[in-house]
Amino acid sequence: MADDQKGSLEDRLKRLDAELADKRKSDGAEEAAEARAAASRSGYAVAMKLSSEFVAAVIVGALLGYLLDHFAGTGPWGMIAFLLLGFGAGVLNVMRAAGMVASPHPVDRLAGRQPGKAGSGRDETEKKDGV
Repeated sequence: MADDQKGSLEDRLKRLDAELADKRKSDGAEEAAEARAAASRSGYAVAMKLSSEFVAAVIVGALLGYLLDHFAGTGPWGMIAFLLLGFGAGVLNVMRAAGMVASPHPVDRLAGRQPGKAGSGRDETEKKDGV
């Protein structure tokens, strides 16, 4: 009787191992599908962000051009000029957001000068050497 129970226990253990192996395989497939779906949602989010930045820049340019034409009476020329400027700004914003163009570094904006010391006339290398 002890051998019979041992045999059935070993059989049940083998069946349990087989069922667990099948379950692990299906869980891996579900996790991979969820990872692909998350990557797809992330891609859609980036696409919506980039497109909205571009469209907003073009609309702002067109609106500023329209207002200039309306108040200055310059005809369609303000609208045309600012629409083109808005298009250019939109392309630049999209390229910056996509990482294709680096944003300007704060030091580059200041042209190498610290605020409040713009007229000193001394170079950074001279300050380091103590001259």
